[in-house]
Amino acid sequence: MSLDPIELQVLTGALHSACREMGVVLIRSAHSSNIKERRDASTALFDTDGQMVMQAEHIPVHLGAMPAAVAAVLHERHLPGVSCVLNDPFAGGTHLPDITVITPAFTPAGAAIGFAASRAHHADVGGRTPGSMPADSVTLEEEGVVISPRPLDERTIEQIVAQMRQPRERRADLRAQLAANRSGLARLGELAERFGPERLREGTDAVLDYSERRTRACLAATTDGVHTVQDVLEAREGDLSLQLRAELAGEHLLLDFTGSDPQHEGNLNCPLAVTRSACLFALRVLTDPDIPPTSGAYRPLELIVPEGSLLNARPGAAVAAGNVETSSRVADMVLSAFGAAQGQGTMNNLTLGDAGFSYYETLGGGQGAAAGADGPSGVHVAMSNTLNTPIEALEREFPLHVTEYARRRGSGGRGRRRGGDGVIRELQALREMTFSLIAERRRHAPRGADGGAPGAPGRDLLDGRQIPGKSTGLLPAGSRLRIETPGGGGFGDEPDNSR
Repeated sequence: MSLDPIELQVLTGALHSACREMGVVLIRSAHSSNIKERRDASTALFDTDGQMVMQAEHIPVHLGAMPAAVAAVLHERHLPGVSCVLNDPFAGGTHLPDITVITPAFTPAGAAIGFAASRAHHADVGGRTPGSMPADSVTLEEEGVVISPRPLDERTIEQIVAQMRQPRERRADLRAQLAANRSGLARLGELAERFGPERLREGTDAVLDYSERRTRACLAATTDGVHTVQDVLEAREGDLSLQLRAELAGEHLLLDFTGSDPQHEGNLNCPLAVTRSACLFALRVLTDPDIPPTSGAYRPLELIVPEGSLLNARPGAAVAAGNVETSSRVADMVLSAFGAAQGQGTMNNLTLGDAGFSYYETLGGGQGAAAGADGPSGVHVAMSNTLNTPIEALEREFPLHVTEYARRRGSGGRGRRRGGDGVIRELQALREMTFSLIAERRRHAPRGADGGAPGAPGRDLLDGRQIPGKSTGLLPAGSRLRIETPGGGGFGDEPDNSR
């Protein structure tokens, strides 16, 4: 028996509320500033077939890729109270700092009813540089500890954190993820008790189908056509080319990345799950934001991504920057295919640390303008949805001093609607430490649309000297690292006021 419209909305709201509650538990329980301040974490619920029945509106690059993590453990033998953990980018993960914890849900009678999952970016997972985000890595092992899917118990936690810097903080954050999942299990259990397990499964299937119907309706209301886009990634060795052919036909969207460069020896490579995640985010932007964020909403999308390319790298490839920067470029390309001005197109990833601390942050910038509005300034765009680290929290916890944090005025592209401005963030090291910077849109500016001008490219300086957007090195005590993030592209021809 199908759900009536009121029951469908009640169940949709209950699932969404459960995912949001999971996120609150995780953020408030975590110890690292990266999770408790920046909220670099995500939560979702799945059915027994591994379909995502709901997610909270957290980090796009996490959420679109999380179904691959559940798929990686779906056919294992699951027991009540026994969670799984992984971060292997080629077995359900994204990049190594993003650790996923998956917990099966059962009724008191032992019937399986789904999974609760949480993913969080840990401030360090080992590897050769504090923060585990080296700008110059060429193998996966350089980037940290690779955790293949396995059961998570206290012994496993101790084995994992022993290979990481600041193990007490890593341990606490993993336990926060377990606590978040327990919250999700409790809410799923309550729904199963209220509806019954079979009726709950009928309900989640109905939510998935509802999301699919609404997504198809949005695509059908959009003009059919074929669009091609070419863009680049700014690798240390030179530009890498990406190609997209987007074909919209009725209720079906095909995204074909044939012709993109092969995977390279650096770390801009993407696992397929990350590329899919970026495409799913773009699809969500192009359709109705009120559509329930489930796997059903993504059924109208088909991807062609050649194996061995930058966007479908083979196991063992370095991927630290692929998850954060390449994913941003994929989202840019899909949105550009449908006439959108580009946002800053980078997360401006900065890691700092020594033997005593690891600090990671991403920085906001300008969003692209739209036909009806200027682009917002100083925001995280595309695949990032984090907050900044407040200056008070940063200076209290780390040997850093923020000498400037300001809007980068005038960096948004001109046009009938102006692109948003980037930001300026300058940090002074209070003791010697290492730094690693992974950023894009330093050589190529974010594009405008419909005649709008591009935004200003980003710029990075160490003690006043410009450095490449992908740099790793030593930051002596007293040195200042300045990051000026890109502005968004403008939209439309600028009005002629000379008449």
